[in-house]
Amino acid sequence: MRYSVPLCGLLASLALASDVHELKKDTFKSFVEEHDLVLAEFFAPWCGHCKALAPEYESAATTLKEKDIPLAKVDCTEEQDLCQQYGVEGYPTLKVFRGPDNITPYTGQRKADAIISYMTKQSLPAVSDITKDTIEEFKTADKVVLIAYFAADDKASNETFTAVANGLRDNYLFGATNDAALAKAEGVEQPGLVLYKSFDEGKDVFAEKFEKEAIESFAKVSSVPLVGEVGPETYSGYMAAGIPLAYIFAETPEEREELAKELKPLAQKHKGVINFATIDAKAFGQHAGNLNLEVGKFPAFAIQKTDKNQKFPYDQDKKITEKDIGKFVDDFVAGNVEPSIKSEPIPEKQEGPVTVVVAKNYDELVINNEKDVLLEFYAPWCGHCKALAPKYEELAQLYQSDELSKLVTVAKVDATANDVPDEIQGFPTIKLFPAGKKDSPIDYSGSRTIEDLAQFIKENGSHKVEAAPAEKPELRDEKEDEELPHQAPAASKVSDKADEATESVKSAASEATESAKGVTKDIHDEL
Repeated sequence: MRYSVPLCGLLASLALASDVHELKKDTFKSFVEEHDLVLAEFFAPWCGHCKALAPEYESAATTLKEKDIPLAKVDCTEEQDLCQQYGVEGYPTLKVFRGPDNITPYTGQRKADAIISYMTKQSLPAVSDITKDTIEEFKTADKVVLIAYFAADDKASNETFTAVANGLRDNYLFGATNDAALAKAEGVEQPGLVLYKSFDEGKDVFAEKFEKEAIESFAKVSSVPLVGEVGPETYSGYMAAGIPLAYIFAETPEEREELAKELKPLAQKHKGVINFATIDAKAFGQHAGNLNLEVGKFPAFAIQKTDKNQKFPYDQDKKITEKDIGKFVDDFVAGNVEPSIKSEPIPEKQEGPVTVVVAKNYDELVINNEKDVLLEFYAPWCGHCKALAPKYEELAQLYQSDELSKLVTVAKVDATANDVPDEIQGFPTIKLFPAGKKDSPIDYSGSRTIEDLAQFIKENGSHKVEAAPAEKPELRDEKEDEELPHQAPAASKVSDKADEATESVKSAASEATESAKGVTKDIHDEL
């Protein structure tokens, strides 16, 4: 019994042992030099997103340890110089290190499975050599795997496939074999390609000409489930897919499964044209409002054109059946369904220097004119938007002369009350629409000062307009100035970035939630 206390202590220490390496300034460089591949998280203990990531990161570290891929973390509240050295501006920041100088941002999702999948891909060559002894294991090495079959002397196909793999290695595993017997066993003629997946029918065979663009398109379409599920880990992928997304809202897993089965033939019919996905109406029901559906009235169906952010809600008084939804989708594809547009009333007159834009006058004021238009997308509940408002008014005032007002418009739109063409990821978002180049707006990412915003308009606008001089402010009392807090520029920048990250909204779903209630929501209601 005398060993019970030490034994308990040992067991406790083992329970608390972590597979994530905690690094400091004096150990970081040597650690990344000793390992071919390292994923490092730069975090702050107070950061909510860091806390949410922690168990996922730990789980991934335990699994990847077996593959000799270490995961590390750096506490930026203790190692400020180290974090500044690697350009950390928000938390958590994840970076992939191949030595101390070869650094790339981690672009995967913040879930254990996604981290494991991403880092496994990074550890392999762009294209793995496949043999009869490794092919079966490789087919199931990830959710989506592409294997090319071509002859050893087919240099053109080899180069084409390698180019595709180099461009998409973050997304999929790529393998290749010149074993003709393996191609024959798969029923593939050389050069051929098969995409293996852990869902739907299990594999898709490439049937087009072996060219880069065709292969990339094939991978993009075939890697998506016929009827997937929209959630925090898949939302951004659907938004970036470049084709419309059909949402199937339902409150229970059983109902979602039933509706997915009902509409799967439609998903097969329109494969590559429209993505279909269910969505948990209990967890993400507020997102229905963003699609101009009535929140709380489920099940429901809507299509979103992700490139233009147009919404096409299906009549919620009608039942969701293959026949009825099939006609709605066919009409949508044929261009016979008008988008639903949410808009505030057009102001009877513009009051103040900042032009108020709503959905109904968006094209007129932003697109169909020959002005450089600076547009702020804001939310009424957004603290940073409120802080920006007086400075934005002052900025707009600089362009109010008869001459300058013909060339520049400073405007704002409430993106929670109006449908806008862009998918806005956070507030405030500021974009410049230059005259003659309205289809290529420029995002503003600088500091929110009048001087910097005016310089941004001058440098990026088509008219290169110099703002009118600002009126000189009244002099402050010396004592009042002495009482103002003084902050180092570097600290101010990091603080601004941290605040912006806090205000960032992951998706239109959380935007709808926040605008409806005006308070911070649980992460489970975000997409």
